[in-house]
Amino acid sequence: MQLLSRIGLDRPELRAWAMYDWAISALQTTVMVAVFPIYFVKVAGAGIAESGATQRLATANTIAMVIIAVLAPLLGAYADYAAAKKRMLGIFMGFGVAATACMFLIQRGDIVLASVLFVIALMSAASSMAFYESLLPHIARPEEVDRVSSAGYALGYAGGGVLLALNLAWILKPEWFGLPSGEGLTDSQATLPTRLAFLSVAVWWLLFAIPIFRKVPEPARTLEPDERQGENPVKVAFSRLGETFHELRGYRNAFLMLIAFMIYNDGIATIQKMATAYGTELGIDQSALISAILIVQFVGIPFAFLFGVLAGKIGAKRAIFLGLLAYGGISILGYFMQSATHFYILAGMVGMVQGGTQALSRSLFASMIPKHKSGEFFGFYSVFEKFAGILGPLLFWAAIETTGSSRNAILSVIAFFVIGAVILSFVNVEQGQLAARETERNLRTPDSERVPV
Repeated sequence: MQLLSRIGLDRPELRAWAMYDWAISALQTTVMVAVFPIYFVKVAGAGIAESGATQRLATANTIAMVIIAVLAPLLGAYADYAAAKKRMLGIFMGFGVAATACMFLIQRGDIVLASVLFVIALMSAASSMAFYESLLPHIARPEEVDRVSSAGYALGYAGGGVLLALNLAWILKPEWFGLPSGEGLTDSQATLPTRLAFLSVAVWWLLFAIPIFRKVPEPARTLEPDERQGENPVKVAFSRLGETFHELRGYRNAFLMLIAFMIYNDGIATIQKMATAYGTELGIDQSALISAILIVQFVGIPFAFLFGVLAGKIGAKRAIFLGLLAYGGISILGYFMQSATHFYILAGMVGMVQGGTQALSRSLFASMIPKHKSGEFFGFYSVFEKFAGILGPLLFWAAIETTGSSRNAILSVIAFFVIGAVILSFVNVEQGQLAARETERNLRTPDSERVPV
């Protein structure tokens, strides 16, 4: 129990909450990163140029991001007023699980079906994550929020890595699992292992999400001074959304944290998105690139936990600075990279800091927002998180266009870590936490409005 306390998992509701990271990370590794993009281009996009299929995938990503940007804050406001964070999480998880399961039906040339299902899965996953993260400040005490958030990321690395390893095993060696293999297969038989991987993600996501619905209580409703019981929740959501957007700027330190996060996370996201393309350009083969993804996953497990412990000793803000410093070093080493061995080393370095930096960003933001509006604020957090990753690839493209070298492009990403760190340095964590707690003290929760759990 002492070990569980040190890593932030000593209570049933904390373990149940963190297990949702384990559940949904399978979607992030198998569908969003490693398997589905290749299947989309090679199978669903068969018959059109690879560049055209890749462009369709990029378009699907953009459409999903726009939908999230429009809906996330509004849905967060609704969930806060209606005390429906878990209900909304469950609804969007259900859409996402169904869309992912239906990916089993994608056959050669089904690029429209693949695009629609990908948009639904991505949008639903991002929305469910916003509600999931909004539960964090309600279940974790202030002194343990960093450890709990880091534990969630660590379990996410473990869950996503375990299922991805299994998926790759039966895709690469289908005969080991009694699946069709060899010559003379029909299209349906040849794609069966990959389609089963998509189905396994849906089952995994649904199965391991059960604990959060059983063990994590729904936070009680807290009314604003000008709100009354029985008002139309949709109307209140629109009203709250406008107020929260105005208030967000009033929570100066939380707002600065969002800006800093958006910028340095753009650098992190760029490295995630462009690493395999950069490695391919340098002649590193596909098996090495996939192995590197697994290295990131499994190295990330202990180091995400360690970042949570480190934050308890030096503070989350300083721990994030260390992560950003490491990312600057990763960009410099990436500039000099020559071989698959170098790529493995860089993957290990990314695994050491990626989860911890992002987990502590989540927990630091959670500590500086009022709990009764966590759904709305994390709705905005989700928007900032999704828009991170737009400028980085654009800068990457511009650097290649200007200098003719991807090496210079990978070096240019350092700018995001430097600028993000500078803005983060202006965040006064103590003042931000004090402002949030002061808002909470000025409100009261009537007994009649408490949600039974």
